[in-house]
Amino acid sequence: MADHKTELYFVFLNFDPVYERLRADRSKEGMKELDTYLSSKHDQLLAKFLPPSTYRKKSSLAIVDGFSVETTKEQAAILRSAKEVRVIEKNQELA
Repeated sequence: MADHKTELYFVFLNFDPVYERLRADRSKEGMKELDTYLSSKHDQLLAKFLPPSTYRKKSSLAIVDGFSVETTKEQAAILRSAKEVRVIEKNQELA
């Protein structure tokens, strides 16, 4: 039986030349364009592999091409197998 408990995962993506080009532009407009690009790219990746309303993207990370998402262990495994994904790590709570 599948476990429907959601946990927070960090997803980091493989090299993307568009991300690298946008990240190099440190202007205010360049940073806004990077944020828009990453948010859309990350949303599209999630929609491609996971059914709607079964996950919750928490944030896109501009310093690295990645994002955080609340999802199940099974769905994290699906994302892990995507060719676009370099690594996915479950958030580790520190006491």
